[in-house]
Amino acid sequence: MSRQVFLYDPPDRFVAGTVGMPGRRTFFLQATAGPRTTSVALEKTQVAALAERMDELLDEVVRRSGGNAAVPAVAPTEISDSAPLDTPIEEEFRVGTMALAWDGEEERMIVEAQALVELEADSEEDLAEAEERLLQDEENGPPMLRVRLTGAQARAFCKRALDVVNAGRPPCPLCSLPLDPEGHVCPRQNGYRRGA
Repeated sequence: MSRQVFLYDPPDRFVAGTVGMPGRRTFFLQATAGPRTTSVALEKTQVAALAERMDELLDEVVRRSGGNAAVPAVAPTEISDSAPLDTPIEEEFRVGTMALAWDGEEERMIVEAQALVELEADSEEDLAEAEERLLQDEENGPPMLRVRLTGAQARAFCKRALDVVNAGRPPCPLCSLPLDPEGHVCPRQNGYRRGA
């Protein structure tokens, strides 16, 4: 079966969002162009890592260009997006591997999110070889979401993604673990239940 690539070049909208209550949220990347929408599920840490690395890559592009790249220093307020995810949310796949690149000629950020794949191998060496073959297989690899963003779109994505990640449960002031509405058992208090 050939690889399915969901290409958005450019998207009308590319956002990170959640479904569910804090502590039980499911995170999604969602790309939209015209009537077409693609939603892929991923972990909170993946969203945070993607946004942080995109921001760092954009900062590096600005630095290397001497400020001449079409990348704003901060997310432009005129394209900020705080709307909820488009519904219905139909998960195409769960993200395993992500990649970022900057196309200097077209001044575009390229974001790739590839489906999670279970690999079986007898040794670490066989596993590494299987992973490499999978990543190099352009025709028969796992499904992939590929999005090409302007610098402004990328900055707006980063801001929203980090806001979504930080909108969860507040951290305990003592141990930094998330506080549930009913409290949590704080290891710094030797198990004493602390309210929210």
